Amino acid sequence: MTPIPAGESVRAAAFDLAPEPALVVGGDGRVQAANEAAERLFGQSLGVMTRNGLSAAVSPDSSLLSLVDRARSEGGPVRERGFEVSLFGQAMFRADGSAAPLDEGSVLLTLTVRSGALSGERGGVESAGLRTIVGLGQMLAHEIKNPLAGIRGAAQLLKSGVRAEDTPLAQLIVDEVDRVKRLVDRMEAFSDDAAPTCRPTNIHLILDRVRTLAVNGVAEGLTVVEDYDPSLPMTPADEDQLIQVFLNLVKNAAEAAHRRGDGQGEIIIRTAFRHGVRIRTGGAKGLRSTPLEVRIIDNGPGVPPALRDSLFQPFVTGRNGGVGLGLALVSKLVSAHGGLIDFESEPGRTVFRVLLPIVSEEPA
Repeated sequence: MTPIPAGESVRAAAFDLAPEPALVVGGDGRVQAANEAAERLFGQSLGVMTRNGLSAAVSPDSSLLSLVDRARSEGGPVRERGFEVSLFGQAMFRADGSAAPLDEGSVLLTLTVRSGALSGERGGVESAGLRTIVGLGQMLAHEIKNPLAGIRGAAQLLKSGVRAEDTPLAQLIVDEVDRVKRLVDRMEAFSDDAAPTCRPTNIHLILDRVRTLAVNGVAEGLTVVEDYDPSLPMTPADEDQLIQVFLNLVKNAAEAAHRRGDGQGEIIIRTAFRHGVRIRTGGAKGLRSTPLEVRIIDNGPGVPPALRDSLFQPFVTGRNGGVGLGLALVSKLVSAHGGLIDFESEPGRTVFRVLLPIVSEEPA
């Protein structure tokens, strides 16, 4: 086959219009160009590949390298399905890939990120979605928050000079600007890639704090049951982040239990030690022991079947007026702690399970 010419029209189509991550890898292995989807997916690793080459960011036996080499050697487009990608300790994800030779030894590499099962290797569309939110959060913080402040200030001035009957309209502008700013602030939370500051922590102290906040707020009027294993060892945790994780989960459980509408709503917070539970986390080649288990259980109507495969992705929500960022952030924080979150749901019973490492355990 004749190699595809790397003209400007081809690059415009591949990089400006393609929704899938696409890269042009030069003959020296360095990334020559990338579309926005690739920048969001690979993040900082893209800069490493641009400076040092693709081989500097992946393992020597990576399918990305073999795919590029095959396109060059065969002189035409090649495809590979279901291979794993892991870059500089980022969460591993599965993808289908295609590579097509361009001129001067360059190769066009295109990825289709797969949706993975809820497991220790979860990454797939979920990780790609989170990286998209990271990029959006950074962009929105810079491009939107400053204009929002100006719009809000102008609306405040309008309130003091308009007729009394027009004051509600000016206040509406202020309220909507505040709402958009809150959304931007929540998205900006995804831009913080700093590792959590972990210290040995008693998980029950965190759960007690969450329960106290819940029963005096979102869970008021519900039965909240504690079922704790008192012998649990410490977990390495950033206390504030885990409070945020479990407060989000309990809040969702409370909203589901309230939807019963019969006054019989119940939430169970249960802890246990699960011997032998090990998961693969991040880019680790081995498995990590995660025996500390926390379950948040509610007796609400359950997660709608249409949402179950994408529940931890950004902007997925079954709640009217919901933004769909809560569970995506929970998943990000649990992963940063070397843990795993999954769920099972049916009408009348939904269980969110969080697995965490313990202080005495080291990565295998």
